[in-house]
Amino acid sequence: MKRPTVQDVAREAGVSPSTVSRALHTRGYASPDVRMRVQAAAEKIGYVLDHNARNLRSRTSTSIGVLISDLRNPFYADLAAGIEEELRAAEYQMVLVNDNGDPAEEMRAAETLLAMRVPGVIVTPVTAACPRVLQDNGVHVVCADRELGRSGGDVVLSDNKAGARELTEHLIGLGHTRIGLLIDETKWSTGAGRLAGFRAAHADNGLDVDEDIVAYTSFDAEAAQLTTRRLLNEHDVTAIISANNVLAQGALAELKHRRVKIPKQISLAAYDDLPWMSLVQPALTTVDQHTVDLGRRCAQLLLARIRDELPARRRIIRVAPRLIVRGSTGPAPKA
Repeated sequence: MKRPTVQDVAREAGVSPSTVSRALHTRGYASPDVRMRVQAAAEKIGYVLDHNARNLRSRTSTSIGVLISDLRNPFYADLAAGIEEELRAAEYQMVLVNDNGDPAEEMRAAETLLAMRVPGVIVTPVTAACPRVLQDNGVHVVCADRELGRSGGDVVLSDNKAGARELTEHLIGLGHTRIGLLIDETKWSTGAGRLAGFRAAHADNGLDVDEDIVAYTSFDAEAAQLTTRRLLNEHDVTAIISANNVLAQGALAELKHRRVKIPKQISLAAYDDLPWMSLVQPALTTVDQHTVDLGRRCAQLLLARIRDELPARRRIIRVAPRLIVRGSTGPAPKA
């Protein structure tokens, strides 16, 4: 069957093709009655807007690229949800690509987005090369959640140092001086900021950080469980902070396996609040990054760049996190 055209809609609605275009794209004037008639006609004959043809005519795209690291992780899903909500309101479409944290996949995705002539991309960068290639080809870029080097582009971040500092100070205030930190990376601004906040809280309270109980692991729940096992086998700790939600799963699994009483024997806290953390018993004390809002802020900043509403200087936006105290943290056990 032949695909319905704008001319077909115009005949069905009894208006001109230019009126159809204004009514369906909502960027020109059409009276409410005409708009409803045109939309009803389009639905009746099965007309669907052809964004690709529209993009070719205008030599621009109404699509925005969103490159994220792991859709299985609820953090990235929430980030994408916030981005999509803002883009949809502005009549842009989101092209979502999951690069699995692989630099080669990330670069291939960047090349695809360049071929699509997208005006902007939001990326949780794996390497600095991806944002740089996009910017060198005239694409506006906003880096989300993490910053790699001095790319010169805009960045929207959670204030990781402040959040980790407040979380650590909460435990110190409960009498904990032997706090293990479970962390997967410090090369990105995300992990580096959380480690810096952990150290700053100790320094503020006149405590030294025992480097032996800063436990490095990989971004994997099973690996985090094994690392937690080694930490508990080799060191005395009264509390554990997991630097993200994936590591928190591993730490909790090991404590449950050992039948450790939380928080009577060991307190457990995590960075990055997710729904499951309030459902387990006891519920986990966490830092909420306001991830959906983080995504919205990324989209707002990118759209402002595309519309040329901002001065050329680089923007760095930090979204303040929030400490949520629940039942998994309590007073340090007496020696």
